[in-house]
Amino acid sequence: MTMAIRPEEITSILERELLETTKREIATYDSGTVLQVGDGIARIYGLQGCMVSELLEFLDEKGNPIVDENGAVIRAIALNLEEDNVGAIILGPCEQIFEGTTVRRTNRIIEVPVGEGLLGRVVSALGDPLDGKGPITATRYAYIEARAPGVVERQPVKEPLQTGLKAIDALVPIGRGQRELIIGDRGIGKTAIALDTIINQKGGDVICIYVAIGQKASTVENVRRTLEAAGAMDYTIIVAANASDPAPMQYIAPYTGCTIGEYFRDKGQHAVVIYDDLSKHAVAYRQVSLLLRRPPGREAYPGDIFYLHSRLLERAAKIREDYIIVDKTAPAETTEGINGKLYEGSHGLSEAKKDLAAMPNADSLEVRKKPGTGGSLTALPIIETLASDVSAYIPTNVISITDGQIFLEPDLFFAGVRPAINVGISVSRVGRSAQIPAMKSSKVAGRLRLDLAQFREVQAFAQFASDLDKVTRDQLERGSRLIEILKQPQFQPMPVEKQVTIIYAGNNGYLDDIPINAVSKFEAEFHPFMEKNYPDILEKIRLTKDLDETTEAELNKAIQAFKAQFQP
Repeated sequence: MTMAIRPEEITSILERELLETTKREIATYDSGTVLQVGDGIARIYGLQGCMVSELLEFLDEKGNPIVDENGAVIRAIALNLEEDNVGAIILGPCEQIFEGTTVRRTNRIIEVPVGEGLLGRVVSALGDPLDGKGPITATRYAYIEARAPGVVERQPVKEPLQTGLKAIDALVPIGRGQRELIIGDRGIGKTAIALDTIINQKGGDVICIYVAIGQKASTVENVRRTLEAAGAMDYTIIVAANASDPAPMQYIAPYTGCTIGEYFRDKGQHAVVIYDDLSKHAVAYRQVSLLLRRPPGREAYPGDIFYLHSRLLERAAKIREDYIIVDKTAPAETTEGINGKLYEGSHGLSEAKKDLAAMPNADSLEVRKKPGTGGSLTALPIIETLASDVSAYIPTNVISITDGQIFLEPDLFFAGVRPAINVGISVSRVGRSAQIPAMKSSKVAGRLRLDLAQFREVQAFAQFASDLDKVTRDQLERGSRLIEILKQPQFQPMPVEKQVTIIYAGNNGYLDDIPINAVSKFEAEFHPFMEKNYPDILEKIRLTKDLDETTEAELNKAIQAFKAQFQP
């Protein structure tokens, strides 16, 4: 039996097919054509709806994205939006891009991968892996340009970021959320200070991001090996834009590092980002700007060179800590209090405790920091000077942006004072707020800066005087020994409790009768002696962060006991 096909069935099938066809979306994109290309810059005609910092892709004759030798898509960032063309910086080799090459918009502002998957990795300025350990496992992407936290979102910097260097932690303390400039001539220990700071965070709660800008690939590899040997790569991320990379990659590298650090900051964690160095960053931006025909200013830098660094460094911040009242059994990720109230900042903590005490079931409740608050991002920019000239354009710009500077002096470096910190013009504008009570005690680092300043003055005067009174001679002897104490070998950061004990010994005259050439031996033997015979003193300083009268009396007794058996 044959079935007859009814005309209305065919009609309904055709109508359904036609409806589905019209519903299909046709993929469209805004495209343009390369007018001119060279030196990492492309001028593109078209792209009428293009946005600033939008990613662009170059297409081959078949309409496929052009890729480099590693198979990565070559992209560009739109920087200049002019009436008849778009000026873009190419993030990769431009040998395959010619006049007439088709360019298409991606409708995406430049972003990079962020998250825990980057820990222990070496990545490019675009977040691509450079260490041969496989692809990055990132669950999130973030824009490299972001708004800095406002005043209301911040909290005063008062929690120390210990560098492990006695000269810094005692004289120029750095707080979490601070921006402290490291400035000095080439090859006198700027990077070493940064690496010591990273190594000193081992076993702590600080994530470290090291951004290498315009350095040799071999130098970056040496940094990685140093950190790996110290066991520091587990909590460190290296962002590398090497000297062989195009200027656009060196230009965006610091923003990539900052964005990675902000991810941890906004989770309520602590991070430190080191920009090594911003002098080369400024040179890369100058190159890009001149090729884009932007008007040059002083030293041929563009007019917005100050904004280049200020918008980067302003993103370093200590975020306000907020508190909620929750049940003691509530999960750690709880974000809302049982009374629906959020207590903001340090004043909010006392208010929350007051409200908790007034609650009838206070025994089963507690005040807890709200997850995602109280994080910090500390910035340690590095600037290279020429002949110690801190009055040059870029150094003065960055000095005015940051919250203090650590100035390294060649004369001190070559005289064997390392780290070669000039105490006179080095300063931390956060000051003693970023020191533990034991360190800022008047018997430890409280008067150390003043004593050293007086020593420098008397030392200069003593060069021209033959007969000195006893007070002046004592000042010279004490100062010389304090300088010896502040010397420290490279990549050997010291816990703060050990710093406190040795500076206390020097500041209170226990080293005055020790020959200057035996001070380093005294310190080398003193710390093992304390660990073996008086570990309670070190543990008490580490836990309480204070040097009370009882601990001080025990410390005096310990120093006297060590001196009795010390052989210079």
